[in-house]
Amino acid sequence: MPLCRTPDSSYKSYMATPLSADKLLKALGDEGVDLVEHRSWRTNNRNKSGAWGPVHGVMIHHTATSGTDSSVELCYDGRSDLPGPLCHGVIAKDGTVHLVGHGRANHAGKGDGDVLNAVIAERSLPKDNASDTDGNPHFYGFECVNLGDGDDSWPKEQVEAIVRASAAICRAHGWGKDGDTSVIGHFEWQPGKVDPRGPGISIKDVRKRVVDRLGHAADWTPRP
Repeated sequence: MPLCRTPDSSYKSYMATPLSADKLLKALGDEGVDLVEHRSWRTNNRNKSGAWGPVHGVMIHHTATSGTDSSVELCYDGRSDLPGPLCHGVIAKDGTVHLVGHGRANHAGKGDGDVLNAVIAERSLPKDNASDTDGNPHFYGFECVNLGDGDDSWPKEQVEAIVRASAAICRAHGWGKDGDTSVIGHFEWQPGKVDPRGPGISIKDVRKRVVDRLGHAADWTPRP
């Protein structure tokens, strides 16, 4: 496993090699995630444009769109100004996770290197006030279907899927033993971003629930 330098210049061992498609699929399935494999997701990536890995965390976004099918297609193909995939999985309102990419994806963009260091160390996140580091090699990304206007609500099934998908990746990598900040929102990474937002979503609550899951077996289901 690679060794990563933490901000205090000490060294810590991390399972930072990206999961294979099969291992990712198994980790998500073991965690009870309802999955759809969309088209040729296993080979849909931007690896020719740059590195994929070492990976250090999970980033949560909203799509700023409505409709599952159109959102999934957009995230698979991308746009004329931003080629796809735009994430690794699209989380629908009903909690289904549609896998759209494996490898480097255009989702994180340039963000704050101090935040990345904090994610690596699993310590509290500093304010994101710089755009000096490419996050695409280092984060798994999930786009969640939501208008992103601050009014569109997040159903409990969708949030539970965010928690389970994030926990699955953390569990597979051995993250979450020293802190809860291996899972972050886009707004915590890149200045000017606001996602995810809206009634029913809180990244702090997601992180707490991920920690709760990691204290149980992958097939655990919390009581209502």
